[in-house]
Parts: sequence; C-alpha cells; structure tokens
Amino acid sequence: MSWEFAAWLLLGGSTVLLFIGMPVALTFITINIVGAWLYMGGEVGLTQLARSSVSSVAAFSLTPIPLFVLMGEILFHTGLAMKVIEGVERLITRLPGRLAVVAVVAGTVFSAISGSTIATTAMLGSLMLPVMLARGYHPKIATGPIMAIGAVDMLIPPSALTVLLGSLSGISISKLLIGGVMPGVILSISFVMWIVIRVKISPHLAPDDGEGSRHRGWDRWRLFFAYVLPTLSIFGVVVGALAAGWATPTECAALGAFATMVLAMAYRVLTWDAVLKSLRGTAGISGMILFIILGATTFAQILSFSGASNGLVEMITGRGLSTGMIVAGMMLMLIFLGIFVDQVSMMMITLPIFMPVVQALGIDPVWFGVLFLICMQLGLLLPPHGLLLMTMRGVAPPQVTMAHIFVAVVPYVAMSLLLLAAVFFIPGIATWLPGRIG
Repeated sequence: MSWEFAAWLLLGGSTVLLFIGMPVALTFITINIVGAWLYMGGEVGLTQLARSSVSSVAAFSLTPIPLFVLMGEILFHTGLAMKVIEGVERLITRLPGRLAVVAVVAGTVFSAISGSTIATTAMLGSLMLPVMLARGYHPKIATGPIMAIGAVDMLIPPSALTVLLGSLSGISISKLLIGGVMPGVILSISFVMWIVIRVKISPHLAPDDGEGSRHRGWDRWRLFFAYVLPTLSIFGVVVGALAAGWATPTECAALGAFATMVLAMAYRVLTWDAVLKSLRGTAGISGMILFIILGATTFAQILSFSGASNGLVEMITGRGLSTGMIVAGMMLMLIFLGIFVDQVSMMMITLPIFMPVVQALGIDPVWFGVLFLICMQLGLLLPPHGLLLMTMRGVAPPQVTMAHIFVAVVPYVAMSLLLLAAVFFIPGIATWLPGRIG
C-alpha cells in the first residue's frame, strides 16, 4: 500500500472520528489498532502497540503535568484564589472598566500558579461576572476579558498543555515553558490597554461603580501583601529555578506543588476536604491527559512505520517553498483546526507531520513551539466551538447570550492574531528569554 493511502487512512480517519464527536483518546486508540494490524504485521503489531503504549506514559518527563494541575486545584479548593481576587480589586482604583481590568490582572496571577485554562475561566466567570453585571457592565465588556485571560493561562507557566506539547514534539519543556512568558505578559498588558481605551470611548459599557476608593491606606494594601505577593512567590520559585537552570521541569513542578501546600497550611485552609477534592480533580485531569498521550505517541509511530510521515515531509519540502511560507501555512492550518477541534486534538493531528518538517528545515523548535501555543490559545477563543466560549456560557447568568459572548471575544482574538504575527516576524519575543536559561 502506498504512503498516500496510509496518510488518508490514518490522518483522515482520525479527523473524521474527531469531527463526529468520538472522544480524543478513544479516536486515536481505534486508529492505532487499525494501523498496527495493517502496517505492523497483524497480531505482532498489536503486541508491539501494547508495549509502545505502556512506555509512552511511563516517561519521567510527564511528571510535571499532575503537579502543575495540583497547584491550581489546591488554590481553588482552599479559597486562596478568592482572596487573591479581592486583593487585586482593592489595588485597582478609579480606572475605566475597573472590574474588567481586575479580571485580567487576577487572571494573570492565576496563570502564574495554575495549569488549567478552563478552571481559571470558570472560577473568574462564576465569581466576577455576576458582580460586573449587577454593577451595570455590558455583557460584552464583562465576559470578554475573563475568556481572554483564561486562554493566556496556556502561555504563562506552569501550563500542563505546554508540558504535553513539549513531550509530544520533543521540544525542550523547560525552554518552551519559559518561552511563553513574554508573549503571555504582552497579551495581558494589551488586554488592559484595550479595556481602558474601549471604556473611555464608550463609558456606558462599564459605569463607574464607586467601589474602587472604598479602601484607603494600609487597608487597601493589606490583602496584597498578605495573599497576592505570597501567591506570586510560587511563580518565582517555579520560573526562577527553571530560568537559572537549578532544577529540571519535574523538580520545579514538585517545588511549586510543595510551596502551594505550605502556603495553604500557613493560612490554615488546607483541610482534608480541600485536599481530597484537589486530588480527585488532579487525578481526573491527569488521567485524561495521559490517556491522550498514550494514543498520540503510538499514532506517530504507526504513521512513521507506514511511510506516511516521510512521504508527506518530502512532498512539503520538495515544493520549493521558503521556510517562512511553510511555517505560515502550518499556522493557518492550526487556526483553521482550532475552529472545529480542541487543543489536544490539534496536537495529535498535526505534530506527527509538522515536527519532521521542522527538523528537516532546521527551524528553531522553541520559536515554532511558542507559535504553536499561540495558535492553540487562539483555538480556545474562536467561535463557534471555542472551549472557553462554552465554559463561559456554562457559568454565565441567563441574560448573557451566545451572541454577547461571540461579539465580546472578537477584539481579544484580533490581539492574539497580532501577537502571532509579531512572534512570527520577531522570533526574539519567544526565544530571547529561553536563550538566557542556564
């Protein structure tokens, strides 16, 4: 059988199964069984498939995933996250669209200590959206920042999806984690500037609530020093150890999880109930991710064994296109996929093809990885099936419609596209900081 037939069968079959709604892990396990039987010698191939599946999830490099997820779960279930929101709110006063800005700043803090985009959006949406609507904020200006900053969680470490991308692609996980810091911070600052300018132009979208000046003196700063600063110190522990080269990503994740638990114990909020809820949440999310890794790794092996990977790489590189045009085409494909499928599916469909091309052309893998992350972040926000759009609809009050949510997210999608273009033309935005790692 030709490599073209193998490519259509494996890539096309997995795409069709994903589009009809089959779970990601089950989709790739099904395709893997068919591929192993056809291209790896029937029963012998199935035996090898089982061995490869076990080895794919036994990798020590995957350990940061549950540890990063655990950090966020502890903060949410102990109530420390709500204290951080209150501390940020007291600091931001007399600013147009104050509560929307608070959502962005608080979301950036959570991005630095949580590995879950959905958890950040769901928490900010359930806590801050009703308050903003009650104080007269238009749904467009209230929902947009919460969804947008939830997506930034993917770029700023710790991020479970970044670890997953690094593991599946072979890109240095530590450099990929550090590479997302500058783009994530740039997006957060851009969101704040947009909110202030938008509300200055149309003040009716976010009336002055008069609450910003209620706390003065030490009372205004007390929660910042008591909760926000200690919580941000966890980010300092994780990223500082990574950037200095003192610890591996796994060791940094362990340090971060330990620091989070010590912080919760210091505030006397680390109850058995909170611990059990955090462990259940971590086990559920991590188990799902590991099942997906199992399917993705063996899928890439079968694709290579069938000859489809080499055939596709030779077809792409043999057309005489420049490296920039090829990378731009990859990004367009990712953005298109982001409209229909989730981020993990995007990785599993494209990485077996993209990474051999990246290696063949000598493209900087960290730069490419950060571009890939920005495209996945865009996919979380793209109508009609963006995961964070669905999350927002699930936690929003009835008066917030899907039309409000779709309109609200448009400017933030535009800013993310501008960032993607900036990183494409100025690679140093993504590569300068990782280049400083010891």
